Amino acid sequence: MLTLGIEARAEVANWRPLVQWLLAIPHYVVLYALSVVLSLFAFISFFAILFTGMIPPTIYSFEVMVLRYQWRVYSYAGFLRESYPPFEFTSSDVDPGNDPASLSLPRPEKWNRGLIFVKWLLVIPNAIVLTFVAIGAFVAWLIAAFAVLFTGRWPQVLRDLVVGTVRWQMRLNAYVYLLTDQYPPYSLT
Repeated sequence: MLTLGIEARAEVANWRPLVQWLLAIPHYVVLYALSVVLSLFAFISFFAILFTGMIPPTIYSFEVMVLRYQWRVYSYAGFLRESYPPFEFTSSDVDPGNDPASLSLPRPEKWNRGLIFVKWLLVIPNAIVLTFVAIGAFVAWLIAAFAVLFTGRWPQVLRDLVVGTVRWQMRLNAYVYLLTDQYPPYSLT
């Protein structure tokens, strides 16, 4: 199962909500390019699973690395952390632990060949529920922005909601990109 976490203080400099998203623009450019390659690799993974029952380790590690990089960029742009994320692209299933934002997804032994044909259908109910949760998390994030502006601290309940929503989204992404056969739980934890 995908694990996602953040080891950063709840205290954030008051000015960060105003400009941190802007400072993340170079990362968004890189992330766009990586996302294009991720989509291509997911297409290749479909046929690899269909014919061999598994994804080649290098492709799998690259796809997990892109998800990890997404989380690092999102956690910075969303002012969940103060340290600027490195332009670091270590392809591995397990997070190297050199950044406050961590994401790991151990590689399964084998994938279900038949499941690749229906995953797109199975994600629909999960995606619908997640859409409503994400709207709530966005509102919580906006409230947190004002809280940080005035107090310099993330309210813990709002932080947990935002991080939990991203965790749910990343689990759904891992399922859609065929990285796991484990259906993402309807859970923020």
